[in-house]
Amino acid sequence: MATISDVSRIAGVSKATVSRVINGTGQVKESTRLLVESVMNELNYKPSSVAQALATKKGNSIGLVLSDFTGSYFGLLLKQASVSADKMGKQLLIADGHNQAESELQAVYSLVEKKCDVVILYSRMLSEEQVIALNQSIDVPLVNVGRRLPESAGFSVSFDQQHAVKMAVDHLVSLGHKSIIYIGPSPNTPTSASRLEGFQLALQRSTSQKISRKHVFCNFGFIEGYAAGLELLNDSLLPSGIVTASDDIAVGCIKAFVENGVVVPDDVSIVSIDNDPCSAFVSPSLTTVDLPIQAITERAMEVAQQLIQGQVSPLAEVIQGSLIIRHSATHA
Repeated sequence: MATISDVSRIAGVSKATVSRVINGTGQVKESTRLLVESVMNELNYKPSSVAQALATKKGNSIGLVLSDFTGSYFGLLLKQASVSADKMGKQLLIADGHNQAESELQAVYSLVEKKCDVVILYSRMLSEEQVIALNQSIDVPLVNVGRRLPESAGFSVSFDQQHAVKMAVDHLVSLGHKSIIYIGPSPNTPTSASRLEGFQLALQRSTSQKISRKHVFCNFGFIEGYAAGLELLNDSLLPSGIVTASDDIAVGCIKAFVENGVVVPDDVSIVSIDNDPCSAFVSPSLTTVDLPIQAITERAMEVAQQLIQGQVSPLAEVIQGSLIIRHSATHA
């Protein structure tokens, strides 16, 4: 493994000069800087993040706060954040928000204390007002993932939740379904509220057809989806079409239906949201709306790098998903 001494020797400059090039401190001729950078590339030399932090009095790191860690959704987010941080030459420091507003706040503050250059926040529980106040109380840039927030809350890159649900509803309507139920969490977080609202708005727009609309509240999860499926069967509420707020809810519902002789999609069609890696491998494979969490995370990390470099924060961005048609939904 190459060392700073190797770079110094081959470039024909002092180690102090190499250090100044690495850390961007002090004055170095442009020709010298280019030479040192060329040698570093040839040797595949990776500067010590600890040494850089000491030299620049910065943590040379990016902080990431997640409200939860369960499920492949957050696994994909973490993986992309790690890959992006690696490419940037930054450490990724992760803190758990424990699905509680106060814990999310404390997690952000802990990363600021660790001298992170920027903090990326995936918050489920903080209100818009709380995020704005948080952004104004810290001295590092804040990048919000998953929610569209005003500029005063920092940059945000989010998923169009309502558009996702609309695509799911529209697909069932196009297949002739007139009895559609939404299964998902009660609207006590921005995401769950937005998805439920999207369902209600989508059916309101379907003015050409009289479609019955109901909803069953259940939290995200296979077990929760299974319980919701049993509830529909026990209460004789089974519709011809179901929109679930996540793939794991859909999988749980399908298991409950199969155990009770209800066939998907012959007896009931299901369209879900997420496009979890497992969604293509369950039986029947799920028709679902792809939530491009890796693309969203990658964009958040790109903006984080821009902010670290002192560039002006871009406007908030909203990324839309796409409908993946498989086998869990068919004509009514």
